[in-house]
Formats: sequence, structure tokens, C-alpha cells
Amino acid sequence: MLSTIVKRAAGLDVHKKIIVATVQIQLSNEEVEEYTQEFSTFEHSLHELVKWLKNYNIEQIVMESTGIYWKRLYALLEEAELKTLVVNARHAKQVPGRKTDVMDSQWLATLARYGLLRGSFIPVKDLRELRLLASYRMKLIGQLSGEKNRLHKILDDAGIRLGSVVTDINGVSAKSIINGIIDGKSLSELVQCVRGRLIKKIPEIELSLAAPLESRHRFVLKHIQEHIVELEKRIHTMDDYLFESMKPYQASWDLLQTIPGVDAISAAILIIVLGVDMERFGNQQQLSSWAGVCPGNNESAGKKKVPVLEKGIDFCDKYFVNLLMPLRKQIVSSKVNIKVL
Repeated sequence: MLSTIVKRAAGLDVHKKIIVATVQIQLSNEEVEEYTQEFSTFEHSLHELVKWLKNYNIEQIVMESTGIYWKRLYALLEEAELKTLVVNARHAKQVPGRKTDVMDSQWLATLARYGLLRGSFIPVKDLRELRLLASYRMKLIGQLSGEKNRLHKILDDAGIRLGSVVTDINGVSAKSIINGIIDGKSLSELVQCVRGRLIKKIPEIELSLAAPLESRHRFVLKHIQEHIVELEKRIHTMDDYLFESMKPYQASWDLLQTIPGVDAISAAILIIVLGVDMERFGNQQQLSSWAGVCPGNNESAGKKKVPVLEKGIDFCDKYFVNLLMPLRKQIVSSKVNIKVL
């Protein structure tokens, strides 16, 4: 029979509007006292919840990582120095068909008393806040990519086949040509924008620019180009802020940039996601599993199915994994031996 590890535990079932909290206290005679109360998610109610938990001298608090709603509560519990575990909902499933908010909070408290849950990795407050910045930067990059693709499509729609001639339509020469097209410059003036190796392709470029540009195409291209410039400025501002925020982690930041394929922004993102204390993950295999890039086994009736990558935390799915895959290819292709200390 399992024995309790924690005498005073609490389970929090967190939702958008309410939080159901259950406190379980193990008595000396093996009996358990249980108290359940409901709180709203407004700031004053969250402070009341923290005070209520402290009054019971709670040793361990457990809550599921429900969307983003757990984050503010976790910050308050952290400030109050209450030991809190944020757990994956899949690891704390209730029995199907017997599910209520109260029962969920009771179940979490029970699992906490027996020490059956492992908390998710939660970075320090500074890095948690920087994740917001990095996520927003990722959104801006997505918008920038979308606008560049749309600009390319508008040019093709107008009959201008510049993208079929130049390798990079976002290069220096191509940008100058597109700006000239928007400004209504003549073909001879547009050709003068060509630089470098593209000079050899001037005859093809002239053919690709032969189609006349309609006023509505020019109007849309102008607004897309203005939006691209604005997005690039915002991303540059984000990068400057991230670099300034890396000063407390300067040694680790510089060390990461010695890895082939890891530039300043990639190193900053790695620190924001992982922190600088690698002992939290145990070893490199556990880190890969946490990040969601470690495939599992899928075998049934003697047949092995193709394993799929598990989903990690939201931030990893959207940014970290997308960052790691290109880095892996660059490191492998660089043929540099990297030792893991």
C-alpha cells in the first residue's frame, strides 16, 4: 500500500473564470481532513486564494497547465514562496465518467500527497516574461514572411515575372527594382538597380519587367511594401531588446554562439526556452523528450507503426522545435565535433 509523502497538500483546478481549490491534511491517525473552496480568477480573489493556502501551511500545491490561466496564479504562489507543481494534464487524468471540478481538485491533492506527480519545467520569472517577447517576435516574422509571399503573388498577377529570374526576390537588387516599379520608373531606370551577379541576367530581367503595371496593382504593392518595412523595423527593435536582456546571461549567451549555425538571436532563444541550468533536465535524452523532438514507440499486435514526434510545451511547438531543426542540419553539415560537457 502506498504511503503518503506530503502531509499538507492542495490541488487547484484552474479555469478561465473560476479556480476550485482542495486542501487535504493528513492526520496522525491516518485520517484526512479535506477543505474545498471556489475562487474567481480576478486579482483580489487570487490573493485571497494564496492567503487561504498559507493559513493551512500547505507543503505542496499541484495544478494543471490549463492554457495561460495558470500563469498569473503561479507567479503569486511563487512570490508567496509556496512550493507549486504545474503538471501535464495527461499525467493527472481522472477516472472517465466521474469528473467534476471539485473531484478534479481532490484528485490532484491526493496525487500530491502520495508524490505521484512530476512538475513541468517552469523557467524563472525573467525568462518567462522574455518568452512573451520571443513569441511576439515569432508572430511578426510570420507576418513578414506572409507579406513577402503576397508581394510576389501580386507581381505575378500583374505579369511581372521577376521571381522567375532572380534567386531571391527579397535581395538588394530585387528590392530596388520593386521599389522602382511602385514609384513608376521606366524600364531603363529599373535596369540600373541591378547589382552584382545579376548584371549577367539583365536581358532576362528586362523581359520579366515588360508587362505594364496597373494602378490597382501598384496601390496594393505600395501598401504591402510599406507594411514589410514597418515589420522589419519592429523585428529589429525586438532583437535589440532581446540582446539587451541577455546581459545577465552573457557568459552562456557567448558560449552558445560558438556552436556552428547558432547566431545571436538563436542563442538568446535557446536561453529563453531552456534557461542556463541544464541540471533541471537530467541528461540530453530527457531534454530531447521534454522538447518534443524524441519519437516514442508505437507497436501493436506485433506491428510497428511509424512513430510521431510528441508535442512539447506550446512555446516549443511554435518556436523552439522550428529553431532546433535547421540548427541540427547546420551542425551536422559543418562536420565539427562538439563535446557535451
